[in-house]
Amino acid sequence: MGSTVATNKNARRNYEILETLEAGLVLKGSEVKSLREAQCKLDQGFARFRDNELWLFNVTISPYKALSTHYELEPDRARKLLLNRGELEKLSRTIDQQGLSIVPLKIYFTRGKAKVQLGLGRGKKLHDKRQDIAKRDQMRDAQRELARRNRG
Repeated sequence: MGSTVATNKNARRNYEILETLEAGLVLKGSEVKSLREAQCKLDQGFARFRDNELWLFNVTISPYKALSTHYELEPDRARKLLLNRGELEKLSRTIDQQGLSIVPLKIYFTRGKAKVQLGLGRGKKLHDKRQDIAKRDQMRDAQRELARRNRG
């Protein structure tokens, strides 16, 4: 994987990620320069099928600051994701059968191309989130106890 531009920190908290895949991202004009400057927010992003194509919604790529104002793109516009036909059909079937969501996990560059890591996830309920927090607290306490024993 190349240089990471943005990560969706809430995705793993709000979704149980079952599978990940990589998709290309169709960008226009100065959006690439904005991404290289890490001017991107993935927090509320999601992907949906529209006309048998996969589109990324609610991902904000801020306008490039050094650009003149006559060519400004809408920061929250829908962006097409690039997958081959077989991957799209498999993904569509999986989502329909299992009722999953497609969530962007991170945006990064590989060999000069902007890529999105997508996660197939099932939304977590409140009690699932509480269980995750309890497990994390137990692990932290266990690590502290081990560190305390090793010092003493």
